[in-house]
Amino acid sequence: MLPPPFRSLRFKIAALTTAACCAVAAVVGVLIRDAAHDRSMRLLLDQVKDRLVEAEEEYEDTGRVKPPVIEWDPAELPAPLARSLAEDTSRGGGVGLWYDVDPPNWYWMWGAVDVGDRMLVYRLDMSREERNRQLLDRRILFSLFAALAVVVPLAALATEPVNRRLRYGARTARIIADGDLDARIGRPGRARDEITEMSAAVDEMAAALQRKLEDERRFTADVAHELRTPLMGLATAAGLLREDDEATALVRDRVRALTALVEDLLEISRLDAGAERARPDRVPLGEFVADVVRRTGPEEAVRPRVTLRDPAVVETDPRRVERIVVNLVANAHRHGAEPVEVTVAGTRITVRDHGPGFPAELLEHGPQRFRTGASERGRGHGLGLTVARGQAGVLGARLTFANAPDGGAVATLDLA
Repeated sequence: MLPPPFRSLRFKIAALTTAACCAVAAVVGVLIRDAAHDRSMRLLLDQVKDRLVEAEEEYEDTGRVKPPVIEWDPAELPAPLARSLAEDTSRGGGVGLWYDVDPPNWYWMWGAVDVGDRMLVYRLDMSREERNRQLLDRRILFSLFAALAVVVPLAALATEPVNRRLRYGARTARIIADGDLDARIGRPGRARDEITEMSAAVDEMAAALQRKLEDERRFTADVAHELRTPLMGLATAAGLLREDDEATALVRDRVRALTALVEDLLEISRLDAGAERARPDRVPLGEFVADVVRRTGPEEAVRPRVTLRDPAVVETDPRRVERIVVNLVANAHRHGAEPVEVTVAGTRITVRDHGPGFPAELLEHGPQRFRTGASERGRGHGLGLTVARGQAGVLGARLTFANAPDGGAVATLDLA
């Protein structure tokens, strides 16, 4: 399952690249804009000063000036220009400058010099320089978007090999989790990086897990085979005991339980080894399940109620279906509560009890051997449901577990 687009690694890298490009472009753009503005202002200020110096010399020689320099009455001088002139005069300069800004269309550079009872004023139109600065801003933005249009797709493409390797690793890990312990991530010819190291670690973990499970399966099968012979002798000996003795009944019951446990272990070993093969036959499902349930119930009073709803005739292995139904009914009797109900609808078999229901761990992870899941489900070795799920896998059927809304465990075998 892929993550949402905004949570994917590709999106995050593209977003980070976009943010980095915007930050760099903003810093560079501000520096270029400020440098260009400062240079332009210095040149214009020098131009104004030079023009006023020439006008002052001309006024001293001829008593008049030529446009665009004009003579002004000191009282009419704009206040900001008058303050600038006073400050510069106190520093020994004698030239006042004022940048008059009134957006969007008023940009003037004023200059003034004192020539006695008159003021020589020069006003320079700065609109062109302002338009040039606005044009520079637009060019910077255009360059930024052009860079993003190139860099972001390249960043997304550059991350695709990484994303592909991560997706392949996640897919392989899920395959391993689903039971295929032969799956591996590693491929020859890859660069040594963090992803390769992670892949190698996952492969090593899968190999170690496979060895451990193989050792467990082999040990289980060996123990079951070794127990089979002495159990046969024990069952024979139990059959020779007195019939009317309470101890005899107890011994025989425990021998039967132990024999069933060994048979379950052997069956699980065969299922784990993949040695089981289905032998399909045409089976009238309703009649077949009713007969199995009739032979399964220990007593008439506790025998499950069978409900038939248009049962189908299916092509399946009857021995394995019987094994599944027997295990589900036995599990309902052992860990659930009366009444136990078996329903056959089409190709679907449902077994329900009215006990505490399946534990949350079983519903989430499925049945596990040697674990019943919760104390309220009663005691047991937890092999019945494991065998049932294994046999369903051999049949190509689907066995699911759920809890009824009004209480009780529900196991459903779908043979379709």
